[in-house]
Amino acid sequence: MSGAGPAAPARRVDDQVYSRAGGVDRLADVYLPEGEGPFPAVLFLHGGGWRFGDRRLAPDLARFFARRGYVAVSIDYRLSDEAVFPAGVSDVVTAIRWMKAHASDYRIDPARIGLLGSSAGAHLAMLAGLAPEQFASEEWQDQDGRVAAIVDGYGPVDFLAADAQKAAEPLPGTDPESAMLPPPMPATDPESMESRFLGAPVSEVPEKVAAANPVTYAEGASCPILILHGDCDAHVPPGQSRLLFEALSAKGAEATLTQIGGLGHGFLNRNDLDDGGPRDVVVTTCDSPGEALRDKRLIWEEIHAFLKRSLR
Repeated sequence: MSGAGPAAPARRVDDQVYSRAGGVDRLADVYLPEGEGPFPAVLFLHGGGWRFGDRRLAPDLARFFARRGYVAVSIDYRLSDEAVFPAGVSDVVTAIRWMKAHASDYRIDPARIGLLGSSAGAHLAMLAGLAPEQFASEEWQDQDGRVAAIVDGYGPVDFLAADAQKAAEPLPGTDPESAMLPPPMPATDPESMESRFLGAPVSEVPEKVAAANPVTYAEGASCPILILHGDCDAHVPPGQSRLLFEALSAKGAEATLTQIGGLGHGFLNRNDLDDGGPRDVVVTTCDSPGEALRDKRLIWEEIHAFLKRSLR
């Protein structure tokens, strides 16, 4: 979100306990803007294949959000080596409810909370955002888990369809971070991140695959959704986001798919993402799903503009 003028002050409040799932303190960091509020808020969900990462695996949330007038929250959710699906999704819904329960403490407007997820975090964001009641825990039951916007950054969708969508030779991207990632394992491999997330080989549990597929809950879409995907992503094929967009479009949701030229996987962790200037994008909306707009845009500015419209 470059070109915004002098940065406003921001403060990070560490190690806030948002949940006691499994009898363990589940922690959040809260990034606070200066002022009285109440402010719109963004809950960030890190990537890492549901198996790695923590709340600090994130872009500069103070820079991109708190200094722009948002409360930003980043959480540790349960990873698959501790608890399998749907534990991580339930943690996200719990975090949303906790934010609403403590809205006055953090100067949050509870009616203006959005989700922003990267990769596995985007997958959790879509499930929690589309079906909060289905994945709700017993914590903070006096609050609802609904959100006002979702940003899905290259999240997996249909584990059984992913392998067929992967290109034999992915396009060479211009993204240095994704170039450092190890080659992806087939989703149907019993040791894949997807199989570990479900607690069983993907090919043996189609009912679990369906339950973990955001498309299953597309009819529950009640807020604007922005889907971002690089066209050189070798880890989560761009066709996954196309499947999700088409399902949302068929249900009349307010969704936008932005495909970004030259980017691979994991680009939302890059603070320098927009330093090279606008990128080639192809934008499709549910209003005109058969049409695509070709343009050049800054990616963080695209996210900010979407959130500004959705959380106004």
